[in-house]
Amino acid sequence: MERSQIDIKEFHWLMDMLQTIDVGLVVLDRNFSIKVWNSFMESHSGITPLQTKDKNLFDLFPDLPRDWLEHKSNSVFMLKNRSFMTWEQRPYLFKFKNYRPITGTEPFMYQNVTISPLVSADGTVNHIAIILYDVTDIAANRNALERANSELEMLSRTDRLTRLNNRGYWEECLEAEFSRYKRYHTTCSVIMFDIDHFKKVNDTYGHQAGDEVIRQV
Repeated sequence: MERSQIDIKEFHWLMDMLQTIDVGLVVLDRNFSIKVWNSFMESHSGITPLQTKDKNLFDLFPDLPRDWLEHKSNSVFMLKNRSFMTWEQRPYLFKFKNYRPITGTEPFMYQNVTISPLVSADGTVNHIAIILYDVTDIAANRNALERANSELEMLSRTDRLTRLNNRGYWEECLEAEFSRYKRYHTTCSVIMFDIDHFKKVNDTYGHQAGDEVIRQV
């Protein structure tokens, strides 16, 4: 088999791999014209590679953070180094809907992004590759954990009956205010009150009625 035939075969293997990998791949030139748009990008955007060929990326996606992406891309062209973005820094680059079954409650796909220089044989960089990784599962789990921790923190300092701050949290605030008073010598006041004849309410109307009185007060 001739060398050219082997090269063509390997090229087809490479193109097939780029089309079937479960990450987004976009190749751009220095004018941000699209040269490669793989099947991942097609399935999540609804735009085919034929529709994107040689089109300006920002014309097709005007909602992209243009200033940010141009700055990142130009540094990759100039320095020939990769640039990265995680979902914690920016939740997504392309606002794709989230279709994952487990994390279907998330409204959009969280993404990690890598921008890589594509170095030509002569050492110049005239194209860059943007690679998108769907990290919705990771982001959703992290968000759920943070929400759970926040709720637990709230429950730990909240009275279940009244939904007011409980004694433990009140004591923490009292210590902080007293320390502030000693440091700055400002006026500090504490107001306390109770409910007169509250035992009669419980004895006459029952503890449920007493609980409602406490909530109302």
